[in-house]
Amino acid sequence: MMRAVLFLLAAALASLTPVQAEQWSRFRGPNGSGVSADAGFPTAFGPARNLLWKTRVPQGKSSPVLNERRVFLTSATDDRLFTHCYDRKNGKLLWEKSIDRPRQAFNHPLNEPAAGSPVTDGENVYAFFEDWGLVSYDAAGNLRWKTPLGPFSNNQGIGASPIFFDGRIVLQIDQAVDSYIAAFDAADGETIWKTTRGEHEGWATPIVYRQDGRTPHLLTVGDGLFGAHEIRSGKRTLNEFKLGGYIVASPVLEDDLLIAYGYNIATPSSFDKLLSTRDANGDGLLAAGEYKDSFFTGIAKFRGNRDGIIAREEWDVVKNTYGGPSRLSAIRLKGAANGSVQAEELWRYERSFQGVIPSPLIYEGILYFVKNGGIFTAMDAETGRMLKQGRLRGAIDPYSASPVAADGKIFTAGETGNVSVLKAGGEWETLAVNALEGGIFATPALSDGKIFVRTTEWLYCFAQRTSQDR
Repeated sequence: MMRAVLFLLAAALASLTPVQAEQWSRFRGPNGSGVSADAGFPTAFGPARNLLWKTRVPQGKSSPVLNERRVFLTSATDDRLFTHCYDRKNGKLLWEKSIDRPRQAFNHPLNEPAAGSPVTDGENVYAFFEDWGLVSYDAAGNLRWKTPLGPFSNNQGIGASPIFFDGRIVLQIDQAVDSYIAAFDAADGETIWKTTRGEHEGWATPIVYRQDGRTPHLLTVGDGLFGAHEIRSGKRTLNEFKLGGYIVASPVLEDDLLIAYGYNIATPSSFDKLLSTRDANGDGLLAAGEYKDSFFTGIAKFRGNRDGIIAREEWDVVKNTYGGPSRLSAIRLKGAANGSVQAEELWRYERSFQGVIPSPLIYEGILYFVKNGGIFTAMDAETGRMLKQGRLRGAIDPYSASPVAADGKIFTAGETGNVSVLKAGGEWETLAVNALEGGIFATPALSDGKIFVRTTEWLYCFAQRTSQDR
């Protein structure tokens, strides 16, 4: 009897892989949901309240990721690309390693060379740098491998973070030409598969869709398309126009409900109208001297025959893809008998999502999202019914960090350093606005009752302190 009990206990412990034990190992935590199942998180916190520790960090926008003992960040200088490791208990810098930065791709100011968040398998850490590729270090900071990738053709820089699943590092590269999604062996960085994608520029991180007894899939959004790839082979099994054209925010999945939003551009009503204001020589085409901004340059260089000239047919394709209203789409997923994924749009919300960076959040059946100016919205996730929309008083900021949730609370951080804590629910209300030192562009991490926040100056760890702790 004792032997049987010990056997069952050993089997149970063996099933608890490092990733299962750690709940915030990638961008936005478990499967990118932004939700922690833990409790005990403080509502009020700051440099002098409920502070467990803080440590000075380089400026950067990658979000903190955790294993049971460590916190990982990335950063970049003009000539080096850094991965940093801190002790989770006290914030002490344990090691920082760097590799050469062989090139300097053009990036949007909000998308730094080390903006993508790293990922950990519970022991090792993996980081993606647009100006190098993938790199992995072990727990002691020893280089395990590095895999060069690129250069890339995204006018705003690559924005996706790597994810870990079943011994593989998955990376979604949506760019002007030659987009792809690929899986790399976590043991040595070798390519397992690489699948071409028809999408052009995008910035979202993929998530995993699993149904009992069915093949796991990677769910992707970008360039107006929602897609699914078999995670074992990379084979694409779904290719649907469901979304707004430009997608910066990553999707979110709860059970079989996927939410994603993107924005379209205000395009001229016709190519003739465009020609009337820009076609200086009257040849019915737009050449380099007749357009100047990056949007038209991207069309001329990367769409159609890529000859640097915009013809009517090329413009019409862009107009049909990116014209029309911006929108949020709610999509119901289900597995098909052949192992593929089927999708049905449940509802859509057609409002402006221009420039919205933060990813949406589904928490206890309610969809939340935040826009610049502190406009915070709650909707019924199943029906799209508006529940409440209002401004986050005291935090009317620009927003880059995505909202996260735990313990009946929502945490959302503005670029000026204000972290609002809201009581979750259809009639959400602000419980506290906590001012931190430095701006915030990274998404907070939640684990074991502790809040990890990276600002442009500090890495903070907040926890509920008792009077005896002070």
